[in-house]
Amino acid sequence: MLRLLGIPLFLYLVLGPEYDEIALIVLMIAGITDYLDGMLARTLHQTSKLGQILDPVADRLYILSVVVALAIRGIIPVWLAVILPLRDILLFALVPLLRTRGYNALPVHFLGKAATANLLYAFPLLLLGDDSGTVADLANVFGWAFAIWGTGLYWWAGLLYAWQVRRLMTETPRVAHG
Repeated sequence: MLRLLGIPLFLYLVLGPEYDEIALIVLMIAGITDYLDGMLARTLHQTSKLGQILDPVADRLYILSVVVALAIRGIIPVWLAVILPLRDILLFALVPLLRTRGYNALPVHFLGKAATANLLYAFPLLLLGDDSGTVADLANVFGWAFAIWGTGLYWWAGLLYAWQVRRLMTETPRVAHG
């Protein structure tokens, strides 16, 4: 979870001196290490329950910190910086219901992974697009395409998770605690 150390560095670079190029490198390194970490864990059959919990949490922290920073800079509208974390807050509120049925978390759905991937492509492109020139213009167009698709998929996946919780609540007996 070394990539978590990149969050405060990214925030400093984007909100402080506005060293966007270095901030982009930090995001790229975080994305690459996330991908390699997951691939190695699956290839070597070294997945763990802790990793299954921490990896999505790290993704959420990256998304939260990036959208807040980009909204503060005026690169994305505030509504986008609100609706992405709102979905996670609503899903987090379902965890106590899951626990009454003996579950800690739902397995990550492919749609959720696709949504996160879209968003993790979108934000560096939008940051790169906060400049002038042909490359910035193209980055902005592609960044918004990924952001729109990613946001839609993010909420769609959230609705699927909520539906799964609802189904578990009706089909799975309550677990006795004590």
